[in-house]
Amino acid sequence: MKFPSPVSLQWIADFTGAALSGNTAASATGINEIHKVEEGDLVFVDHPKYYDKCINSAASFIIINKEAVIPEGKALLIVDNPFEAYCKIVNHFRPFEPAATAISNSAVIGEGTFIYPTAFIGNHVTIGRHCIIHPNAAIMDHCVIGDNVIIQAGTIIGSDAFYYNTKKNRDVWYKKMPSCGRVVVEDDVEIGANCTIDRGVSHDTVIGKGTKFDNLIHIGHDTVIGSNCLFAGNVVVGGCSTIKNGVTVWGGCIINKTLTIGENAVLLARTSAGGDLEGNKTYWGTPAREAGIVQRELIWIKRIPELWNKVMKQ
Repeated sequence: MKFPSPVSLQWIADFTGAALSGNTAASATGINEIHKVEEGDLVFVDHPKYYDKCINSAASFIIINKEAVIPEGKALLIVDNPFEAYCKIVNHFRPFEPAATAISNSAVIGEGTFIYPTAFIGNHVTIGRHCIIHPNAAIMDHCVIGDNVIIQAGTIIGSDAFYYNTKKNRDVWYKKMPSCGRVVVEDDVEIGANCTIDRGVSHDTVIGKGTKFDNLIHIGHDTVIGSNCLFAGNVVVGGCSTIKNGVTVWGGCIINKTLTIGENAVLLARTSAGGDLEGNKTYWGTPAREAGIVQRELIWIKRIPELWNKVMKQ
């Protein structure tokens, strides 16, 4: 999430009760979680396992619970509970806004767009021209929809990320991280019925231009899907994945979090991708492997009884 304008670290330190160390005269341009940080961003870390990763990431400023050595130009905001400080900042700059009407007065809706009765359009949503939003679809706060987009009935764009801060030394193990990111749906996209697309935790979930979704598809937070992709029904994609241009994903596939699928890859039905996959290849199975290899192996497996009988007769 980008701040409306750069915010001084001193103000953030005063607001969160943090001690400043390093480049204390700087200003932050946004707040982000570790998978999506950019220069100028604030990020938080509260576990020694991730100290080095955060300090040496693209983030310029780190909310942390101990003093540490940092690269020149960066700054630490040292506070007992970095997660609570992070949440306080997010809730200040992206507070909850109740909805008073089915279509928010702050929404911007382009010429020629038709919104069916019972659809919901949240606060600060932008919808382009010549879109069709079907009954019972919901586009939640701050989401961006391009031109010529079709969103079928029952689909939810911008539901909260399934993302929790986990600590087993407290009564409530899983504490919800507030989702301040958006969903950005580019031009000429069609999203089928009863799909759910989670907003980014602090960045954007993106559906690229010309991509088409069937029904009952779930896209996790901060995932970026390229242009002209094709997704059949019941596909599930974990958070922070990157699916490049022209990928085809057939029915019932599961794509794990934080991986990359290369351009023009094809995942045949019921494939499960647990790691990065190269582009311009066809995959099948669990775990995903090149379909031709799997098919040849199945042919040989079917021949095992025949080969066994030959061996026994010798």
